[in-house]
Amino acid sequence: MNTSAPPAPPRLALVDVSKAFGAVQALRGVTVELYAGEVHALAGENGAGKSTVVKTFAGVHRPDSGEVRLDGEPVVFGGPADAQAAGVAVIYQEPTLFPDLSVAENIFMGRQPRTSLGRIDRRAMHAAAADLFARLGVPLDPAQPARGLSIADQQVVEIAKAISRDAKVLIMDEPTAALTGQEVARLFAVTRTLREAGCAILFISHRLEEIFELCQRVTTLRDGTWVGTETLDGLTTDDLVQRMVGRELDDLYPKQEVAPGRVALKVSRLTREGVFTDVSFQVRRGEIVALAGLVGAGRSEVARAIFGVDRWDAGEVEVDGRALPPASPTAAMAAGLAFVPEDRRQQGLVMDMSIERNMGLTQLRSLRRASGPGPLISRRVERDRARDWALRLQLKFSRLSDPVGVLSGGNQQKVVLAKWLATEPSVLIVDEPTRGIDVGTKAEVHRLLSELAAQDMAVLMISSDLPEVLGMADRVLVMHEGRLVAEIPRAEATEESVMAAATGQRAGKEAA
Repeated sequence: MNTSAPPAPPRLALVDVSKAFGAVQALRGVTVELYAGEVHALAGENGAGKSTVVKTFAGVHRPDSGEVRLDGEPVVFGGPADAQAAGVAVIYQEPTLFPDLSVAENIFMGRQPRTSLGRIDRRAMHAAAADLFARLGVPLDPAQPARGLSIADQQVVEIAKAISRDAKVLIMDEPTAALTGQEVARLFAVTRTLREAGCAILFISHRLEEIFELCQRVTTLRDGTWVGTETLDGLTTDDLVQRMVGRELDDLYPKQEVAPGRVALKVSRLTREGVFTDVSFQVRRGEIVALAGLVGAGRSEVARAIFGVDRWDAGEVEVDGRALPPASPTAAMAAGLAFVPEDRRQQGLVMDMSIERNMGLTQLRSLRRASGPGPLISRRVERDRARDWALRLQLKFSRLSDPVGVLSGGNQQKVVLAKWLATEPSVLIVDEPTRGIDVGTKAEVHRLLSELAAQDMAVLMISSDLPEVLGMADRVLVMHEGRLVAEIPRAEATEESVMAAATGQRAGKEAA
């Protein structure tokens, strides 16, 4: 007689769930089961339905068909508060804390312990917060104001808030996108602590190496459809990519070999006090030059100064032999510079504005001329140009008149690229061109950068993704603490040589 207990049901599950938004079918018969004591990955390209799964788990959306089950029983969440009350917590990549309140106040907002006289018991609240941080193995000060905390520390505060509410399910949506390597390692240690304590965790990341390092099982979605759920043991990165994109990804880094032409961008002894010092390099037409280094090394700041967003204190920038004035993006654009910033949502796009209008923001004068006499821009001319770029970049959209904010992250990045490529630049600066986008779109962006270089454009690429740097760059320039410390040719560039230079060991030929 078999007396063993039946296996415990999933702590939280979607079972055969479908969800549509108007004519767009976001999910079709999707099943995701989250078990206690397990980190479960959710993989898929942008637009595959991952966000809809998260919002359905969190009570933001209700399924059109299928069920949400809690401990094996069907449940209907009337909203996020119902999901939280049931023990479901979501940790987003950019937490939203009250900046003027302390860490402890943020954790216990609305649930502060009280004294016998009904006043807030701050000593008990701080002690409880300190106990939570001790359980997570993170030494944060409960009395510290939330303002000024790093993204990593803000996420830990959100996790502490979740476990203070006795959360049984933790959903982590792209939590590592803005973290350094050391911060990612700490977050993973916290996550493993929660798993060992019996929490069910859903983990979403475009960094496939993180999925393999942290998770036990993975569910893959493609175009809103469930592809499969399997253990990660024995699975390879290539296997997972094939399931995500539905095809073999032959070459994630389709770098074309191009003979470099004349110097298009020359930076000479550029200095901004307290930020970067004596930075000199050149980028030739037909080249992709990567600017690598650790977070805080000064890479993005150099790019912003070159384009004129920030003023430099000394040095010179030349485009095709023409010296640029400092702090003048208008002059930089007129000289043939284009700059795709790191933060596409805050600096690259107007999120409430239409796709077509965002694409046309850099070419308003040209659109006016093409629209005929008068100051007004023809909607037809604007839309025709936007449609042309949408086809060239294989943009996935419903209508060009839709707000750009409805697009997936990868398609938003394509809109930013289209906006700048429409200016027909001779030099393109791209800062973290594939951060936060899926592997299929990443390959498309890499193909585009390679084609642009083959068409005689000079490309300066800033990236924290070492495989991307090694796969796409003709030369790697490495910064350390505000200085350019090494220049490494493609043939000599390895992860070890780049990281050695980035940490101050000056691997490779020292930069000029």
